[in-house]
Amino acid sequence: MKTVYSPAHAGHLPRLELSDGKLVPAVEIPARAEIVLRAVASAGLGDILAPAAIDDALLARVHAPDYLEFLAGFWAEWSAMERDWDALPLAWAVPGLRRVRPRDIDGRLSYYSFDAGTPLTAGTWNAARAGASVAATAAGLLADGEASAFALCRPPGHHAAGDFYGGYCFLNNAAIAAERLIERGAGRVAILDLDYHHGNGTQAIFYRRGDVFFSSLHADPRDEYPFFLGHADETGEGNGVGTTANYPLALGTDLPAYLQALDDALARIAAFGPDALVVSLGMDTYEHDPISKFKLKTADYPTIGARLAALKRPTLFVMEGGYAVDALGQNVVAVLSGFENG
Repeated sequence: MKTVYSPAHAGHLPRLELSDGKLVPAVEIPARAEIVLRAVASAGLGDILAPAAIDDALLARVHAPDYLEFLAGFWAEWSAMERDWDALPLAWAVPGLRRVRPRDIDGRLSYYSFDAGTPLTAGTWNAARAGASVAATAAGLLADGEASAFALCRPPGHHAAGDFYGGYCFLNNAAIAAERLIERGAGRVAILDLDYHHGNGTQAIFYRRGDVFFSSLHADPRDEYPFFLGHADETGEGNGVGTTANYPLALGTDLPAYLQALDDALARIAAFGPDALVVSLGMDTYEHDPISKFKLKTADYPTIGARLAALKRPTLFVMEGGYAVDALGQNVVAVLSGFENG
């Protein structure tokens, strides 16, 4: 299994984030990707490749042009105001307020975000763009005939929608990969999100699409971030009716309960008949993850990988969350090895 990776991710180096009402050290840090890279290399899973440059037209098929313009130009405007600290938003247009794009930079920071825990930094745009390049390049490997590939993306992407960021995510890497596969000839693509948190951005991007099936196993949004999407009755709209399947799971979920939901999701995906599968591989389902409350163990992850292999579809793994940094590499390798040996 080839891995695609770019060291440019390290340009996104947030210092603090807002969590539980306090400014605390950021957990989505460069060490996450670097530890996974070392683990993948040590396991000898396959070649590690650099990405090709991303096509702006591909980004624009997933994200709104004005949103991309905001991300690309934000830091120059922010720093021109003699602000050299990471940026967090201030206010949101909740129901009862009007969603009119502000001229003021603080207003636009809020307009294009949905939480206050995702810092924008001097290197965010370049890092996010590199991550999108990783995802697109890895998707191209599948289109060229590879049976599987791993897109070692950072920052993650599944919380980013077409026109807003949050949840440590700025560009939706899994959605970009799916679009690249369709561009290269796939008639149907399935996205399976295995992050502890619901992939609200990915769902929003494809909710009215009939050519992309989105399924997510995640902590029940009544109990856990992102709170406002990911319920079982969200099944798609318009051409996308029936192409969204959510599995909100109880806090404390262990392997037997997880596999029951996974098997059902894989059966739904098989019935959809995709030409390729994109897996949003979040490893924050791990029992010792500092911000999550599932109970999966390192020894459980090969079983999950083998279940994915049994679908027998070209499969792209896209790195999402996972914040138990010391165990992150071995957990990722456990999934990928389980898939390879499945």
